[in-house]
Amino acid sequence: MHFKLIVVVVDDAISSEVAHAAREAGATGVTLINTARGEGVTPKKTFLGLSMETQCDVLLLVVEEHMSRRILEKISSAGNFDTQPGRGIALQIDVEDVVGVSHQVQELSRAVEEEI
Repeated sequence: MHFKLIVVVVDDAISSEVAHAAREAGATGVTLINTARGEGVTPKKTFLGLSMETQCDVLLLVVEEHMSRRILEKISSAGNFDTQPGRGIALQIDVEDVVGVSHQVQELSRAVEEEI
């Protein structure tokens, strides 16, 4: 089995919605790192003209490669990443090797067989 790592940097107000959408799309787990900071192309300003840092969460999902694109698209849709600026970003990275998911392999195998 081959895996991808999906990294999501998302506004902390919607991280639960995004994680829920990923699980509905087939992700078997998610690691949440909160209290990250992010800034887009145009920093948000306060009324004093000072830049305001946006509070973000980072979600890490190790997913089976055949399911990764569907999960990524569901994350983007749930977070409105392409329709509203500053909502978040998601990317996937090839994973060379992973341990600690052997208990999930049976469930993933069934899901991948249905997918293919």
